[in-house]
Amino acid sequence: MSELTGAALRNGVEPSTVYERPFVQTWTALSHDVPFDEALTQGESRLKSIAETDLQLARTHTSRAVMDQMPQVTYWVRKTESDHPCALCLLASTQRYHKGNLLAIHPGCHCEVDMIKGDDPGQVLNEEKLAAIHKAVEAALGTSDRGGRAVDYRKVVITHDHGEIGPVLGFRGQHFTSRTDITIPT
Repeated sequence: MSELTGAALRNGVEPSTVYERPFVQTWTALSHDVPFDEALTQGESRLKSIAETDLQLARTHTSRAVMDQMPQVTYWVRKTESDHPCALCLLASTQRYHKGNLLAIHPGCHCEVDMIKGDDPGQVLNEEKLAAIHKAVEAALGTSDRGGRAVDYRKVVITHDHGEIGPVLGFRGQHFTSRTDITIPT
């Protein structure tokens, strides 16, 4: 299925362009007099992030293709697979989503899709986990509100539309670097 590999994963951006970026990262660091070992580490880190993102995109796009072929599946839930999932994924994993909404990811995301067949199970699926998250939010922010008025999580945790990789989970106020923000060294 060509829509699950290559440029289709990144909204038409060719893998050769994407996988050149770690080299550009290294070369740019070297041009700014960063020591070779550190420049190489920066490039390696970028390569790992790109590869992890591509694996996650293949997983999410495959899940969508499978769900599209299964009319009995109407909803899905985020399944955190990391030993140390981030707060964004933990919060998102307490909710159910319509199958038309592709799993929003973020750098380092390892979440999977658990399909739900049949009737709508309701918006909140894991009350215990959600209560623990609210407790952690209160510890961090000094306040919490399950009604979402004091701390409206929909205004804190949002989905950005990244032009290349699609929906990306993030916090309000985070922004992506756009092409106009990038200066190419001459």
